Amino acid sequence: MNSNTITSDQLISSADQPAFNQKKNPRNLKGIMVRASSLALLMGAAYLVYALQGDFSRYNLAGLDSTWGIVFLAITGSLLLFRAGFFFYNLYLYFRYKPITSVTNENLPTCTVIVPAYNEGKQVWATLMSLAKSDYPAHKLQLLAIDDGSKDDTWEWMQKAKQDLGDRVSIYQQPENKGKRHALYRGFNLGTGEVFVTVDSDSEVSTDTLRNLVSPFVVNEKCGAVAGNIRVLNSGEKALLPKMLDVSFVLSFEFVRSAESSLESVLCTPGALAAYRREAVFACLPDWINQTFMGKPSDIGEDRAMTNMILKQGYHVLFQRNAFAYTNVPEKYTGLYKMFIRWGRSNVRENIAMAKYVFTDFREGSKIGSRVLFMNQVLKLVMSYPTILLMIFFISMDPLLFISSTLLSILIWSSFPVLFYAKKYKLSESFWAYSYSILYTFGLFWITPYAIATASKRGWLTRG
Repeated sequence: MNSNTITSDQLISSADQPAFNQKKNPRNLKGIMVRASSLALLMGAAYLVYALQGDFSRYNLAGLDSTWGIVFLAITGSLLLFRAGFFFYNLYLYFRYKPITSVTNENLPTCTVIVPAYNEGKQVWATLMSLAKSDYPAHKLQLLAIDDGSKDDTWEWMQKAKQDLGDRVSIYQQPENKGKRHALYRGFNLGTGEVFVTVDSDSEVSTDTLRNLVSPFVVNEKCGAVAGNIRVLNSGEKALLPKMLDVSFVLSFEFVRSAESSLESVLCTPGALAAYRREAVFACLPDWINQTFMGKPSDIGEDRAMTNMILKQGYHVLFQRNAFAYTNVPEKYTGLYKMFIRWGRSNVRENIAMAKYVFTDFREGSKIGSRVLFMNQVLKLVMSYPTILLMIFFISMDPLLFISSTLLSILIWSSFPVLFYAKKYKLSESFWAYSYSILYTFGLFWITPYAIATASKRGWLTRG
C-alpha cells in the first residue's frame, strides 16, 4: 500500500472514532434535512417549469407540437413527483433506522470469515491482519483465505499471514482461476460457523466490525443476511475518484441501505463486507453456484444474487451502520466505468430474478416495502433509454439551456448528499458530491443503457 493508505493498525474500534460515533441531536438533524430537501425539491420543480415554459414555440418549429409538449411535461412532472415522494419515503425510513448494538461474547455465534483473493498482492495480508485483530472471541472465529489461482504473489502473502497468525487462519489455493463465486463456494463448504462473513481481499475492517455485523442474527431470528457499512480505503491518495466515491458510498450505505433496512429488505449485501446465516446459505447454495443468465454461467454479481435468493426464502436482510469495512476503489476512469458496468449488469439480472417472486406471498408480514424498492429499481432501468433520448433532443435544440439547467439541477439535488456527509464526517470533503454528480451526469450516464444491452456478457472486467 502507498504511504497515504490507511493501515490495519489505524483501523481502530468505532468506539474510538469520534467521527463515527459522535452523537447528534436527531431533532435538529432531521429538521435541517427536511427543510433542505424540501427547498431543493421546490427549486427543482420551479426551475423545470421555468426552463421549459418559454421554449416550446422554438421546438414547435422542429416538429414538436403543443400536444407533445403537454405530454412531455406531464411525464416529466409525474416522474419528478414520484422521485420526490420516494425520496421523502426514504427520509422517513432513515430516521426510523437504528443499528443493532453488539450482543455479549457469550451470545455471539460461531463465525467463519471467508476471504477470496485474486491478484491482490500484499493487500490480502493487510486484510487478514485486520480481521485477526477483531474484538471477537478467538474460539468462535474461523478465518479462511482462498487464493483463486492468482498470477502474482498473492499466495506468498497468504503464506506470510499464515506464518504470522498460525492456527488462527487457514489458507487454500484453487488449482486455477475459477472466479470469486467458486472461491466463496469452497469457503462455504469448508466453514463450520453458524454465520458466514465474506470480506473482499482489498478491504480492511475495524476491530468491532465482526461482532456488530453478526449481532442481528442473535437478536432477530428471521434475519438471513446483513450488509456492512463500506467506506473507501484509498481516499487519502492524490487521485480524485476515491474522494468522490467515498461521499457516494456514505449516501449509498448510510442513507439508502438504512432506509432499506427499516423495511428489512436490503437489496444487496456488498461483497466487501456481508454476513449470512448458515441455514439460509445452504438452502440456496446449489442454485447460487449453478446460476445462469441466458444460458451462460453467472460469474458476476455473486453478492446481489445471494441476497436475492435469501430474500426469496422469506428472510429479513438488514444493514449494520456500525460495522465498517474500508475498501480500495478504482483511481482511474477506466476502472470506474468497468466496475459500474459489472454492477449494472448484475442489477439487470437480479431485478429480473426478483420480479419472479416479489409479488408472491414470499414471506410473512408486510411485503409492500420490498415491492416499492423493486418498483423503484425497475423504474430506473426502464427510464434509462428515454432519458438519454431526451438528453440528445435538448442538446440538439438548445445546448446552452441544457448545460445550464443540468448544472443548476446538480447544484440543487447534490446539496442533500453534501449536507448528509458534512453532518456525519467532514464539511471540506462533502463538496466532492458535486464533482461526482457532474462526472456521473456527463461521463457515466451511458452505463445503465449499456449494461441493459449487454446484460448477458460475462467477465469481471476490473481484474487482469
